[in-house]
Amino acid sequence: MSRSVSSGGDGPVPRFAVVGNPDNRRIAFFEEAVRSAGLPPARVVSWLQVLRGEAVFEAGETVRIDSPGEDAEVERLLRGVDDPTRVEGSARWYARFTAAVDAVAVAASAAGAEVLGSPGDIAVLFDKRLCHGLLDRAGVPVPVSPTSGPEAAPVRGWSDVRELLREHRTPRAFVKLAHGSSASGVLAVETAGPGRVRASTSVERDSSGRLFNSLRVRRYTSETEVGAIVDALAPDGLHIERWLPKASQRGRAADLRIVVVGGRATHAVVRTSTSPMTNLHLGGARGDLDEVRAAVTAAGGSWREALTMCERAAARFPGTPCVGVDLLPTAGWRRFAVGEVNAFGDLLPGLTGLPGSGAEGLNTYAAQVAAVLDRARNHRAVTPS
Repeated sequence: MSRSVSSGGDGPVPRFAVVGNPDNRRIAFFEEAVRSAGLPPARVVSWLQVLRGEAVFEAGETVRIDSPGEDAEVERLLRGVDDPTRVEGSARWYARFTAAVDAVAVAASAAGAEVLGSPGDIAVLFDKRLCHGLLDRAGVPVPVSPTSGPEAAPVRGWSDVRELLREHRTPRAFVKLAHGSSASGVLAVETAGPGRVRASTSVERDSSGRLFNSLRVRRYTSETEVGAIVDALAPDGLHIERWLPKASQRGRAADLRIVVVGGRATHAVVRTSTSPMTNLHLGGARGDLDEVRAAVTAAGGSWREALTMCERAAARFPGTPCVGVDLLPTAGWRRFAVGEVNAFGDLLPGLTGLPGSGAEGLNTYAAQVAAVLDRARNHRAVTPS
């Protein structure tokens, strides 16, 4: 349970509207955070309303944009497929989603409302190639990639992947959909000479060649099978990055999701798995954060520097007040790299703020509400009466 956040102060307090799927738990968590802060109830604008051109905003509202995921009809309109478990269609999803975000920003601005989240930031955050390139140019440590940045040539299929891995001397790599999320279309590929390939992925391929997301990570050991999957994914755009040897906790591969709110790292969760993908919905489990901090210190590293790295990554998206940073610890826990930055990386039920973060006792949603309230109070304090 999150502690209450008092709105306090004189003058008007924020009135929230949230764009999301009304029955989704993300919306329920945010609505509870708003209620706990003593604010007027958040008004929900559905993604269906946005996609149908029916969204309306009100003057003075603070508009939060949340994930369009986990709704079959919204997914159909964005991706253009009838089965929400299908993998294909992410390029179409990206084009339609970013256009919808732009429409929200335009409609909100015309009504005199403020949007939390920059459409430009969101467009980069949902393109792994652009996001990776932006971080790399800013000096944020990231895995080596031959596909990041706007100047990189498109990957047309498995033959291109094979050649890039050979050219960059990268026998182990992650091959990802450029616009994927939640490990959709991700393959952890290992090569060891001609014809010797294996890949771990949650992608399931049926007899007709269609691709589906599964909740089970499986391993393909035939280059023909791996190549067929990659060839099917390639039209939607692919991103390749070196597979860093991860640190482990209790014999399981480990990484971290760090939530950054208002420029400060406020929440952290350890994710562990027996597979290369640590996503919790794919069988990953939460690890022990105290053990991570102790391991980093014992290795001569700095936990504070690791958090600062995440804050530096978040700072590349100044128009977006909350992001989730995937932090990759290398073997031995001494060094870190940023794997991805997620626009909607705050769904971490039951997690409260890090000591000294200013979000102690608050979940990720309450911390975001508190940040908006703090900003409003600061604005009133410096605005002449």
